[in-house]
Amino acid sequence: MTPEKEYFEHLAAGRFMIQKSRSTGGHVFYPRMAEPGTGATDLEWVEASGRGTVYSTTVIRQKPPTPHYNIALVELEEGPRMMSRIDGIAPEDVRIGMSVTARIVREGEQAVVVFVPA
Repeated sequence: MTPEKEYFEHLAAGRFMIQKSRSTGGHVFYPRMAEPGTGATDLEWVEASGRGTVYSTTVIRQKPPTPHYNIALVELEEGPRMMSRIDGIAPEDVRIGMSVTARIVREGEQAVVVFVPA
């Protein structure tokens, strides 16, 4: 099974899991076979804390009546960054440095990670 498929299976089961190298202690996201930078292949799945900080954000403006939304790069407490969105707040109010907490939501058939203000 590919790391990506395993990640989405964890999400479908309601668990936000990321990978961690047993030898280096480095956390990895997006799921892969080896840790970037070191090449360590001893990756195991660990539960993410769900805490993070907005590293970067942008507002995607839609033609009415479709609402605007944001895309954010969130730095996880464990170190890696992941692309997502911030829910529960107007897209224009998302700020760099904002503390956020992960939530797993279903969008159609897919479970995804989004964040809300902490």
